[in-house]
Amino acid sequence: MSHRNRRHPITVDEPIRRIEAGPWAIELLPGAAYSARYVATQSAIGFAFDSQRGVHAIGSDRIRPFDAMPNGLAFVPAGCDVLSESPMGGEYLRVIRTDGKTLAGDHAFNNRIDPQAIHLASRMRSALLQASLEDDWESWALGLAERVEGHEAFTHQGSITGSRMRLLDEFIDAGLDSPLGVPAMAQLLGLSEGYFMRAFKLATGKSPHSYLIDRRLAKARASMRDTTDSLSQIALACGFNSQAHMTTAFKQRLGVSPAQLRTDSRHSSATDKQHSSI
Repeated sequence: MSHRNRRHPITVDEPIRRIEAGPWAIELLPGAAYSARYVATQSAIGFAFDSQRGVHAIGSDRIRPFDAMPNGLAFVPAGCDVLSESPMGGEYLRVIRTDGKTLAGDHAFNNRIDPQAIHLASRMRSALLQASLEDDWESWALGLAERVEGHEAFTHQGSITGSRMRLLDEFIDAGLDSPLGVPAMAQLLGLSEGYFMRAFKLATGKSPHSYLIDRRLAKARASMRDTTDSLSQIALACGFNSQAHMTTAFKQRLGVSPAQLRTDSRHSSATDKQHSSI
């Protein structure tokens, strides 16, 4: 839930993308290690696109390990003490109201799975990656704020606990360059395929297949940032059949091609370096 201090990767870092629209400030924080400690001056909505883990203390002086589930909605009220650290982090959307009006809610929460919030957050991420004149920021931000207030949203992990999610992430990441499927993932957790698919959808709001694509995209974006490998090399290393297959997945999920995303990141990095040398 923080405006996070990011470590610089080996080559080119994806920028923090930010837009202000009416009474809203919206940020997309790229997946990277972070460490932050602050008192929230304004209430903030967050959305974790990736699973994350680290330690935090939210409204408490007790520092505890945390596991953030993928596609989880979060909220931090104004005045809340926040400490959060993660050695890897994950892509994160942050929405705050800047006109002094507080958002409803006085208790912090995370890992809330809400299908409408997933849809809104995904649209906002695509728009931040590639802005267009048709973007409806105020409507999207207000819609996400309503999901924080809504009673239909829920937190439910069931059989897919944080520790099981960690085990599954490690298994997926280690085998992304080879075929992966539901049978292998279910067997890893000792669950039947049908039960695993239902439990996973309940815990993350997405199917295992959809999540597997998300992990491939996340690894591809990290490789684009941290290496100088060609896009065709990255595609094969991340389990895509070809560069064209990877490009299609990028456009469908993120609204932008990998080539454009890499070009934009390099341009942003060069601009930052010029500003820092002035």
